[in-house]
Amino acid sequence: MKLLSAIAATVFTFSSTNVTYAADAEQVAVVKGTQITGVTVSNQGDIFVNAPNWRDGVSFAVARINKSTDKFTPYPDNAYNQCVANSDVRDDCFLAVQSVVASNDKLYVLDTRNPKFQQVKDAPRIFVIDLNTDKVEKVLTLSAQAYHQDSYINDLRIDHKTNRVYMTDSAHAGLVVYNLNDDSSYRILDNHHSTRAQVQTLNIQGKAFTMQVQSDGIALDTYNDTLYYHALSGYTLYAINTADIKQGGDIANKAIWEVAKTGAPDGMILDKRGNLYLADLEKQQVQYLTPAHDLRTLVEGEAVNWADTFSIYNNYLYYTNSKIQDAGKDVSNMHFEVYRVKLPD
Repeated sequence: MKLLSAIAATVFTFSSTNVTYAADAEQVAVVKGTQITGVTVSNQGDIFVNAPNWRDGVSFAVARINKSTDKFTPYPDNAYNQCVANSDVRDDCFLAVQSVVASNDKLYVLDTRNPKFQQVKDAPRIFVIDLNTDKVEKVLTLSAQAYHQDSYINDLRIDHKTNRVYMTDSAHAGLVVYNLNDDSSYRILDNHHSTRAQVQTLNIQGKAFTMQVQSDGIALDTYNDTLYYHALSGYTLYAINTADIKQGGDIANKAIWEVAKTGAPDGMILDKRGNLYLADLEKQQVQYLTPAHDLRTLVEGEAVNWADTFSIYNNYLYYTNSKIQDAGKDVSNMHFEVYRVKLPD
């Protein structure tokens, strides 16, 4: 993979032992004029990103980054990406993609079907692409019970133990579950205090961010069968055991617990050692919460500018800079990067 630059970062930790971990953030790729949010790296090392439908003229919804040229190529082909520019509502192409996740040789493309936050046009869905053939093999469509008209289904995690997909709704607070065994889908913790935003305004690099964002970041601990989630406009990380996630009826408050106080993050992810990575958007940092609940800083500074979404591959954390606080109606002269940073030992 061609690395365009390396930016040194001053980092520190919040641990009681005052151990300092230093890391360099390496720029992997950059695209001009297309705001990217999601990133994921497949088992083969292929990097995929997505661009949300937040303005007219978006050049692609999903793209694969060419390893030798660093160019962004619409994926799986141009046809599936032709609807996003003009918000054409069709079943055979992407409308408003917010997240991409590679898992077990498949790419899960989460389409909110809510372009420009103007209400859901039809049911939100997940396009499942076979990475061996580069073909869409199925589409998982949410039932009417799983979303609201103002929903913005934001991020997802695949639970291969229970054969379920977990998602957050960042517009209408709550979590969404898709059961792959019977293709049913439903909501949990709908408008629950743990999925609601806690504050109205964030201060991002001296700029007031006043769009209140509900449940957003989500991470799955497959070793302890625990699902973590966090509102973007908030400072509390919550968790629930996957065994307590059931369709029908209310989930008891005792099944949900407060894990830690953190900065306001966007995406989240766990590594194999149990470290939970999340951004502090207001401090331009990528942090990680250790299994001992020490909150440490992995990287900070110019290489972190609204670290949006994370992926882990070959002992590196990959993330996008979506620069949401700076991106207005016209981003044609802005650059949006994918970075990677080595995981702590």
